Formats: sequence, structure tokens, C-alpha cells
Amino acid sequence: MKYWLFKSEPDEYGLADLKAEPGHVGRWDGIRNYQARNFLRDQVQLGDGVLFYHSACKIPAVAGTATVAKAAYPDPAQFNPESKYFDPKATADKPRWFCVDIRWQSEFRCPVALKDIKQNPALAEMVLVKQGRLSIQPVTSEEWDIIQQLGR
Repeated sequence: MKYWLFKSEPDEYGLADLKAEPGHVGRWDGIRNYQARNFLRDQVQLGDGVLFYHSACKIPAVAGTATVAKAAYPDPAQFNPESKYFDPKATADKPRWFCVDIRWQSEFRCPVALKDIKQNPALAEMVLVKQGRLSIQPVTSEEWDIIQQLGR
């Protein structure tokens, strides 16, 4: 089992939106960064843990957790000309973008703010601190445990 941090803007799709989905399962789509796409396509697996991170908001923070409910499959938005995620170079035979489904697992009692993550020496090597703009990023099991403790 691996661990990941997935970033989303809470006014677009937040942890509460995931929890409100039927069965608490939602599609994680719209990824248009090649490094993030490669993580989704090649490494994110069914059952992996996800830290659900709210970005581009007043207090960026890890809001809770989810699990991967369905491994990578072609993002249908890339084929829809009416979607803001449409990609005219993508074809059914050669999709360019992928998504996964995730299932809501928990909401932290205390969201773990980015400023607190940056101030914690045990989290100094976290990808979120080193390469903050990446929307899908790996998390070590030690980082996962620390974030879980801070969220309680």
C-alpha cells in the first residue's frame, strides 16, 4: 500500500463534496500535469491511502483522508469538447489523461495547515514542502502517520 496527497480547491471540489457523493465515491479527474498524470496512471493503486488537501483557499490544509476505490482509467473529460478538460489530441486508442476514483474515509478534527506542515521538522522532506505545486504527490508512511496524528 502506498500513500498520496491529492490537491483540490475546496470551492471546486472539496472533501465535503466527496463525502456527499453516492457511496462517498467520486472521480478524481481533470489532472493536466504530466508528472501528476504519470503518478495516477503508473503508481496509484486500488486501496492506496490519500491525504485530501484543500489548496487555493484562505488556509491551505490537509482536510481528511480517502482511499483509492478504482485504479487509473482514461479521463472521460478529455474526449468531451464541452469540457474545460477537453484535449483534441487525445483519442480512445491513445488517451493522454487518466483519473481514479476515491472514497471518502475521514475528516480531520483539526485540518493540518500547510504552515504547520512546513514548521514540523519531521515533515521537512515532504513533497508538499519541496514541490508544492504538484497536484498528485507521494507521501511516505511516516509522513502519513504524522499527518494523521496532527489531524486528530
